[in-house]
Amino acid sequence: MQKPRTKYVCQECGYEAPRWLGKCPGCGAWNSLVEEVIARAAPAPASGGAAASMPVPITEIESTSEYRFSSGSPELDRVLGGGIVPGSVVLLGGDPGIGKSTVLLQVSNAVSASLPVLYVSGEESARQIKLRAERLQVCSPGLLVVSEVDMDRIEQHIDDVRPGLVVVDSIQTVYTRELESAPGSVSQVRECAGRLLRKAKEAQVPIFLVGHVTKTGVLAGPRVLEHVVDTVLYFEGERHHSFRILRSVKNRFGSTNEIGVFEMSDAGLVEVKNPSELFLSGRVREVSGLAVTASMEGSRPILAEIEALVGSAPFGAPRRTTTGVDGNRVAIILAVLEKRAGLLLSSYDVYVSVAGGARLDERASDLAIACAIASSFKNAVSDPKTVIIGEVGLSGEVRAAGRVDARVAEAAKLGFEGCIVPAANARAAKAQSGGIRVEGVATVGEALEIALGG
Repeated sequence: MQKPRTKYVCQECGYEAPRWLGKCPGCGAWNSLVEEVIARAAPAPASGGAAASMPVPITEIESTSEYRFSSGSPELDRVLGGGIVPGSVVLLGGDPGIGKSTVLLQVSNAVSASLPVLYVSGEESARQIKLRAERLQVCSPGLLVVSEVDMDRIEQHIDDVRPGLVVVDSIQTVYTRELESAPGSVSQVRECAGRLLRKAKEAQVPIFLVGHVTKTGVLAGPRVLEHVVDTVLYFEGERHHSFRILRSVKNRFGSTNEIGVFEMSDAGLVEVKNPSELFLSGRVREVSGLAVTASMEGSRPILAEIEALVGSAPFGAPRRTTTGVDGNRVAIILAVLEKRAGLLLSSYDVYVSVAGGARLDERASDLAIACAIASSFKNAVSDPKTVIIGEVGLSGEVRAAGRVDARVAEAAKLGFEGCIVPAANARAAKAQSGGIRVEGVATVGEALEIALGG
């Protein structure tokens, strides 16, 4: 009898090696290579078969309008690009307890009012799901629940039920008997995800997959998992905060910049229709080190407050701690403030945070970060009714930002009285200001003079 061939696969990055290694050459993780049996490849179909596809000119392919249906959650529909696309595969990741299963159970309840929904759980029994469903007031007869981890049986359930939506919670618990490796291994996740992808395309049924994340915050399993699915969504937010942010990092059917904001309550996740009010709630206005900026998240402008604290460094080496903003970007802004604005910050501890636990990745918030740091350093209170927008360059110039008109309009809607914008955007911002005061600045020094009064 021929001995089965084996290989060693890294459980972190999917690197394959012919023998065991203590350290993975691909990602550098220690003791992550696990032995797996190499599955025999299926025989290739004969050429010229009925199922063989032929290349055709793109001009001869029939185009059909993209059909979508609502998930029952406007915030989720926004992130997905307008709704759920039949035949799509969506991967939802996030920290444990962040609300992945909760939001999918609520979506399943909404969709099951018009279409049958199959909820496959590999982590909970049907009774456990029922208890959570009662708490969330989920009681639709069109929602079918099954506790199953065998891939063959899951495919059989999909064929028997013919659902309009399938939820698999989670992909790391599903296994196929064709492979001898344990559930959650690289080969099992890759094979099961591939079979679910083929089933979604053949039956034109959308499938939502729940994915675990590693301690570093990335999705567990092989990177091919994120490549094969159509959409990758991440749930962000602190477990001790009441709100959650659903962010799209990959979407073949829409923008990857959209976010959805939810608030965790006793009845599950509730949509937040005006996130700016949530992020600005509880503001203390007569305190130094605060600045408000407007960030574009897809097509939606969101106002957030940046907090900064500058203090003496008692232990010699100054600390630079950030929450919600890129630490490297803050280091660049500190260097610009010291070189171009004359603020000697090299011997001070600097702490920068975004109020409410939000995260700002857009560079148009640079100027607000600079003003908040300068406000705390000088102990001067900036105008709490002014929104600050602009990207800071290394020479101290303030560069133009996109969609300034929408940002200014959002600030006016929330009762702000002034906006500091890049000089290149001043004319367009004044045209759409709606009565709000707009001041254009060309350098960081000009912005500090206006925001802090000299």
